Amino acid sequence: MMLIQVLGGPLKEDLKQYKLLWSLSLDMDQALLTIYNQLQSRIRVSYVNDHCYRCLYQPLVSLNGCPSNSSVVISTRFSLSFTVEAENASSVCSWSKTYGEAGRYLVWVQQSDVSTITCMLTVDKNPINSYLPILVAALILALLALVAVSVPYLLRFGSHDSMSEDGGCGEQAVQTKSKSSRLKSLDTFRGFSLTLMVFVNYEGGGYWFFLHIPWNGLTVADCVMPWFVFIMGTSIVLAFNVMWRRGVSRLQLLRKVTWRSVVLFLIGVCFMNYSARDGLLSWSWARIPGVLQRLGFTYFVLSLIHMWCLRKEIPLKQHNWWNPLQDIVLYWPEWIVILLLEILWLCLTFLLPVPGCPRGYLGAGGIGDNGMYPNCSGGAAGYIDRWLFGQHIYKYPTFKEMYQTTQSFDPEGVLGTINCIVIGFAGMQAGKIILYFRSRNFSILKRFLIWAILLGILAAILTKCTRDKGFIPVNKNLWSLSFISCTGCFAFLLLGCLYFVIDVKGWWGGQPFIYPGMNSILVYVGHTILGYYFPFSWEMARPNHAELLFKTLLGTVLWILISYLLYRKRFFLKI
Repeated sequence: MMLIQVLGGPLKEDLKQYKLLWSLSLDMDQALLTIYNQLQSRIRVSYVNDHCYRCLYQPLVSLNGCPSNSSVVISTRFSLSFTVEAENASSVCSWSKTYGEAGRYLVWVQQSDVSTITCMLTVDKNPINSYLPILVAALILALLALVAVSVPYLLRFGSHDSMSEDGGCGEQAVQTKSKSSRLKSLDTFRGFSLTLMVFVNYEGGGYWFFLHIPWNGLTVADCVMPWFVFIMGTSIVLAFNVMWRRGVSRLQLLRKVTWRSVVLFLIGVCFMNYSARDGLLSWSWARIPGVLQRLGFTYFVLSLIHMWCLRKEIPLKQHNWWNPLQDIVLYWPEWIVILLLEILWLCLTFLLPVPGCPRGYLGAGGIGDNGMYPNCSGGAAGYIDRWLFGQHIYKYPTFKEMYQTTQSFDPEGVLGTINCIVIGFAGMQAGKIILYFRSRNFSILKRFLIWAILLGILAAILTKCTRDKGFIPVNKNLWSLSFISCTGCFAFLLLGCLYFVIDVKGWWGGQPFIYPGMNSILVYVGHTILGYYFPFSWEMARPNHAELLFKTLLGTVLWILISYLLYRKRFFLKI
């Protein structure tokens, strides 16, 4: 967040400055705060973002004795706290408020009595409703969805009469039509996650809840990748089961898995480091970790784990007392590997000595934690990445501006990849449930709900139901244990709902999300490479939420349309 002094002067020039203030054009997510000092002594104004955990107050502006004033541009994304200190005065005036976009606010610093300073906040110009564009967009999309759902039913109703006239031949044809065994809910879940990923990567209209959270906490954007990894784990189980039944050997599976993992890693390294200025790859600023790199490695590890526990008899025909838990018991070696990986994450996170930092540090560093650990961003996770990759990691983490850090930190680093594997394994468990209890829909849904409850309870315990004060806060940058527990809980709930609506009841075919879900690699790579070109993006003189949301929705819809056309042509990019 930037706070910039834009005006300042004695009160005798109030009229002139008042006109200048009103003529000042504010950018998106900005408001104007004017501070009037009516004390005889000099004052210092400081601020802190309330979303910044235990952060030091930062100097904002200093004002001479009465009469004087100054105006600053402030951010409206999060609540801000201010303090006013006067020279030769023991009392401090403070206030906290969430400001509205394009609003003009006045603060009068006054002496109420000999020892008390008061700050009176007034609204000079009411803010605009910055959420109106998203409300309008939501209504339009809801209307389009209603039309899309209603039209097939109307057409079906219209064709009912013709079927009656031809003796029911059409109805018989419908009944004899073969039903695909492919679970549409999986493709829909994958496509929904990918569509959401495109939306947030195209800035999500500039709304903070569609962007990644700076440090602790959770937004819509933070759920995208763990959901994608979750459904990747589910797909591994189902795909390997089909290939194993067809007689594909473990060696053939290993070759296929290795090839796909290497290709994903190479695509990630090459296209993420592309620049027309520096050529295809400039090693001086190249980033080694990345989204596709993590997906490739996670896919490889999960595949290896599952490859040695493949079974052809699913479900078991022989009755055992543990049959209700056969999806867990039969895969006990996998559970041992996952438990060892999680123990490794816990030990490295909380026991690894990091120079100049306390053991188990989970903060962002910088001005956080009262500025005691400015060079400890990410604790052990950041230290390991900087030791392994040097400067070849992400240089603009989400917390850099708020916490005023100077160190690089990669949200797709080594330590977080361990927990990425763990949530992928949770997705594998969903796949095993579908395999072992197929045709028993109630059992599948019941087990999805049980897993969601268990993961939700674990997340609640780890976080103490708070954002910052738990044992292990929810943190996407660190891919903390509470983060994968929380997003895994949501994944089981969402997959269960989709499975019930699409595959059990047949109320919805998964459109339009099913189309990008069946061409996920092409959509992900394509939207990343072409995201800065028209018609997916264009230059804006002064961005606002309405135009930015329109651009975001247009880019997202275009990729859905592209994936639909490719689906009609039966073109699916496979690795």
